[in-house]
Amino acid sequence: MATKRKATRPAESSGAASGRDAGTTSLDVEALRQIVEILEASDVTRLVWTKGPEKLYIRRGHAPETTIVHHTAPSGPGVTVSPPVEYTAPVAPRAGPAAAAAAAPAPEKPAEKPGHQVTSPFVGTFYRTPAPDQPPFVDVGTVVRKGQVLCIVEAMKLMNEIESEVSGRIAEVLVENGRPVEFGQALFRIEPA
Repeated sequence: MATKRKATRPAESSGAASGRDAGTTSLDVEALRQIVEILEASDVTRLVWTKGPEKLYIRRGHAPETTIVHHTAPSGPGVTVSPPVEYTAPVAPRAGPAAAAAAAPAPEKPAEKPGHQVTSPFVGTFYRTPAPDQPPFVDVGTVVRKGQVLCIVEAMKLMNEIESEVSGRIAEVLVENGRPVEFGQALFRIEPA
């Protein structure tokens, strides 16, 4: 599960301050909060909004809070609203020599080991500590309970606390501090305590 936490760096609030031309409007934190409040009061589960070089994706699902990812897209004229996109598992490559080499199994996958895997709900940067000068949230051997914060994944300057979905003992930390992570990448393996 992921919860939002304010970024430690201030967000840019104007297009001019960020080097964009004066005709482009940049979303600020207050505008994002208002959008989230409106969505929480409705039945909408996905929203894709594009204006100029900026795109806003909002998806509400199993997580208790709305997940917001804001990034800059290639510039283009006008406002374009894209239909919601359903994310599915990657499609296997077509058969061929290159596809056979790409489909070769990895030497050892953490999924084969017993226990529960905690995966990243975002593409971002993995942090084991709440701040650079503080100790890690958890280490191998730490007993955790459901809902306890395990790490932070920073996605587009938003610090997202990743919580344990189960109670148990940390058996493995699968990512180094400060490394980029992909959506669905295993971060921890938790064994029953």
